[in-house]
Amino acid sequence: MVIIRKNFGLKILSLALAIVGWAYFRFEANPAFASRFDQQISVPIAAENLPIGYIAHFTDKDAVVTVAMKRGEPAINPNEVKAVLDLSNKGIGVYNVPVQLVAPNIVVQSLSPASVSLSIERLEDRDFPLSMHYTGNASSEIVVNDVQQQPSAVTVHGPTSLLSQVSAVVLEVPLAQSPSAFDAMVRPVPVNSLGQEVAGLEVAPDLVRVRVHFVKGMGAGAKP
Repeated sequence: MVIIRKNFGLKILSLALAIVGWAYFRFEANPAFASRFDQQISVPIAAENLPIGYIAHFTDKDAVVTVAMKRGEPAINPNEVKAVLDLSNKGIGVYNVPVQLVAPNIVVQSLSPASVSLSIERLEDRDFPLSMHYTGNASSEIVVNDVQQQPSAVTVHGPTSLLSQVSAVVLEVPLAQSPSAFDAMVRPVPVNSLGQEVAGLEVAPDLVRVRVHFVKGMGAGAKP
């Protein structure tokens, strides 16, 4: 017992150091254990090298990358990893394009999705005359006397599939309930045959000056 108690603290410390050293060489130096700690990151998918005048449509917006990490290595910065779709020399059509990773020297365990289905179509410009669309409740005593708009037509820019849905470009003006003048900058809205806005298009100019004079109608308020 005296032998055991002699320098007991040093013996415990030596045993602890021995255990730590054994664990290091058992796990850290063994490749089978060193690579068991993986990092999973999500990066946006970007289309590159698309010819000018075309647009690509795809639903998969992010890629999930699993990277093999060794114990003690710093984590990968997601900003250093890019997931790209190379659309060089591709025209109108439907394609399945592999996702390519642009990243530092890393070991990729998995990538999802590995490829993306997409469609490519042309971007076009079309000119449309402007139409007035009055909103609100009409008054039987108030009528429109004069309308001015500047300019009288706009250019709509966007994919061919969306432009084909546009039946008119309208300017919405609230109806007046008394004689008055409306003078404001109004946003032109491309609409389909049902009068619903077609989103995803650019209109130039994006604001049009509209001046409307509302006056009392002929015979309004006259006695029978």
